[in-house]
Amino acid sequence: MRRLLLPFLPILVGLGACEDQSMSRQARYEVYGKAPLFPDRAEARRPPEGTVEIGALARAASLRDPPPVDSALLERGRQRYEAICTPCHGYTGHGDGMVVQRGFPAPPSYHEDRLRAAPAAYFVDVITRGYGVMYAYANRVEPRDRWAIAAYIRALQLSQGARVAEMPELAEKLP
Repeated sequence: MRRLLLPFLPILVGLGACEDQSMSRQARYEVYGKAPLFPDRAEARRPPEGTVEIGALARAASLRDPPPVDSALLERGRQRYEAICTPCHGYTGHGDGMVVQRGFPAPPSYHEDRLRAAPAAYFVDVITRGYGVMYAYANRVEPRDRWAIAAYIRALQLSQGARVAEMPELAEKLP
């Protein structure tokens, strides 16, 4: 008889363990509820001192070290710039985006001497921390994309300030 029941023993034990294991009925704290376990009776706890968010060190390193500029990075920068930056800064970077046309304060033009002289890291920092009425995009734009946008801004600056006389091969193609 025992030999007959022995193969079914794990199944019987498993069925007995399944009773009332629903996650909706387990013991838990309600959001912002009371927690008698802690002296301050709050269930929300602060992280311990010195805690570092997962991936924070890698993100900090990627902000410190710019990627090499190539056509793929510039294309990614163009895509991200058009998706994120054009509502305020406009497609050419003159600060004439759609929200500005509807009354929002205009950002500075990327073609001002001050911003032409700024290093690419300045644009990455502004994207990360915000500036003036521009809020921080640190949680919306990945570090590599911030560098891509900065590279594209630099390309915009170069394209808008280019003079035909300085490019003989272009001057030959124009009538």
